[in-house]
Amino acid sequence: MPKLDAVTFKQLRAIRAVAENGTLSAAAEAVGLTPPAIHTQLRILEENLGCKLVDRGGAQGARLTAEGQAVLRAEFTVHSALENCLQQVRALRDGQSGVVVLGVVSTGKYFAPGLVAMLQQHYPDIDVVLRVGNRDAIMRALQQQALDLVIMGRPPRSPIMETVVIGDHPHVMIAAPEHPLAGRKDITAQELLAQTFIAREEGSGTRIMMIRYLDRIGEGTPYRSIEMGTNETIKQAVIAGLGVALISQHTVTEELRTGRLATIESAGLPIARKWFLLHRQDLRVTPAIATVHRFISDLEGSFLPKL
Repeated sequence: MPKLDAVTFKQLRAIRAVAENGTLSAAAEAVGLTPPAIHTQLRILEENLGCKLVDRGGAQGARLTAEGQAVLRAEFTVHSALENCLQQVRALRDGQSGVVVLGVVSTGKYFAPGLVAMLQQHYPDIDVVLRVGNRDAIMRALQQQALDLVIMGRPPRSPIMETVVIGDHPHVMIAAPEHPLAGRKDITAQELLAQTFIAREEGSGTRIMMIRYLDRIGEGTPYRSIEMGTNETIKQAVIAGLGVALISQHTVTEELRTGRLATIESAGLPIARKWFLLHRQDLRVTPAIATVHRFISDLEGSFLPKL
């Protein structure tokens, strides 16, 4: 019975050398062995497979038998598979290949797909998996170590993070263009607090920011708010005149540019914040993660929407 587990790379290399060079002596010279060593490798290979692989001697030198040709084809397949494996290992080692899970808070969904497309263009063998959720969802995923990198504002205190600023993140108060406060410069806190505010759901970072801002300017004055679950719904509600909203400028860039929305200029607005790229301090940073991190950092926020 053939002993496949006893077949070695040296034996396969010997039969390829014979096929390429025609004689045992030429094959030995090609691979840096002596003719007896090549002969020994071939003999052991024949014993392992239980058949004759090489016709030795004669006017035409050493020739492979039909069985030898089959082994040679197998050697080529093995050699090609190993070459492909080495290329993959090299790509993984150099950060040119791998999987990276990128978490982005909901506000970032307006630029995150374009960023991922840029990454795929530059690093087609890195699979960037995009996960979008509100701040609470992203925080839970970080706690569960389900994300490699995260783009968000206001990094969490726990777990401990490695952070880098990647761009400005202004927040503006938006209203319908015909709203009586739109375009005014002398708006008082009382006038602003008299409005109906369209707010995101519990757990949203934007909602937390709105509450803190209104509590600060109003010193606890009550105000009316309506909760809506997405930025798109909020934008449509404001355009329809249902109320005003504090929102990331990056979510309404197009509407502000085209005049479908207007900003309210009041004290403390816009609110200046930053976008951060972060990961857990205890994350095992693979070469692929390092590559994606470096790529995003080097863009210095050039991928963010601008008016």
